[in-house]
Amino acid sequence: MSALLVGGLATGAIASSVEKIHFLIPGGAGGGWDGTARGVGEALKNSGLVQETSFENMSGGGGGKAIAYIIETAKKQEDTLMVNSTPIVIRSLQGVFPQSFRDLTLVSSVVADFGALVVRPDSKYQSWADLKAEFDKNPRKVKVAGGSSRGSMDHLVAAQIFKAAGGNPKAVRYVPYDAGGKALAGLLTGEVDVLSTGLGEVLEKHKKGEVKIIGITSDEGVDGIPSFKEMGVDAYFANWRGFFGAPNLPQEKVDTFVKVLGDMYKTPEWETVRKRNGWGNLYKPGKEFEAFLLNQEKVISDLMKELGFL
Repeated sequence: MSALLVGGLATGAIASSVEKIHFLIPGGAGGGWDGTARGVGEALKNSGLVQETSFENMSGGGGGKAIAYIIETAKKQEDTLMVNSTPIVIRSLQGVFPQSFRDLTLVSSVVADFGALVVRPDSKYQSWADLKAEFDKNPRKVKVAGGSSRGSMDHLVAAQIFKAAGGNPKAVRYVPYDAGGKALAGLLTGEVDVLSTGLGEVLEKHKKGEVKIIGITSDEGVDGIPSFKEMGVDAYFANWRGFFGAPNLPQEKVDTFVKVLGDMYKTPEWETVRKRNGWGNLYKPGKEFEAFLLNQEKVISDLMKELGFL
């Protein structure tokens, strides 16, 4: 029965127009943007909701290169969805690039990915208690990697966790890498002690024993991994990831994108991708997405001022 329903849904979606979607990814392979765009593309294609998907990685300028590109070439980008997340708010506040989400067409948020602190399986820090004890003793000894620049989301999440645990957030020794894949490599080769990243980027590696996640920024633990809240640290953070179109995208096209993403949630193909990555569903199309982003901009601005990043 469910197969018939899904089949009917897919056929209806194709009939209603989505022949192809080109995904523009503002970072390199192996990062959260890359995983989200390819995961969404996989679910849309495998469920029959979209006939053709393509992907383009365009890193540079903290995501600014891809944003500038989709704005400059807007007339040719009617079939393009650019993935982005909380960093578009952070980097715009910092002035890393001159544009903000206001310069793009807002389509929808799609998922929430929780923050995670990760160590090597043979690390001397086998628990949050071990890491916290070392940080309290000598914070400069604890090198924390992230897949983006200082004052970026990976940095803010780590600072927020240590601050919530009574530490000095400004004392976090943050080592920036260009994309999550490179930051993970830095952890595995021993250049750094801890990785601050999204749960979705490391959950499968944790399950295979390639890394060890010592805590996540959700209310409750996932797959036996404890949340910081469960360990007495009031650090909650969910990084949204979603899609933007080129500026002045025809409303009919926006509505089509919004509908196909909404239909995707009803498919078993999406549930497979979502569970594999440990994502939470976060569907906020159009005006809801805008209201959400305006609120997040205020919250993050306040936090960054407090930490001295703005």
